[in-house]
Amino acid sequence: MKSSIVKRSVVLGGHKTSVSLEDPFWTDLKQIAHAQHVTLSALVAQIDDTREQSNLSSEIRVFVLRHSRNERMEVAKAHARLAFHTSSPPHALRCAAATPLEP
Repeated sequence: MKSSIVKRSVVLGGHKTSVSLEDPFWTDLKQIAHAQHVTLSALVAQIDDTREQSNLSSEIRVFVLRHSRNERMEVAKAHARLAFHTSSPPHALRCAAATPLEP
């Protein structure tokens, strides 16, 4: 059975190094670099500079996972804000309508 992990070369600090990543992580990493308007090597260098894992490949996986989770949370927040602002009637008006006025 062929491994789904592929070894790829990146340049860090002017030197070639290799990382072993599954295709989905590599694809997402390239998309993140593109979205941030940086080269893949620059993004990997940034990950390398701040890494907490001893293994660069593992740290890249964690980075991609965190990035994906953060994006999902931002989308969920945006949907929640949109739902709140488009509800009819607005929350403040519903509360005011439910509160009897004093004579």
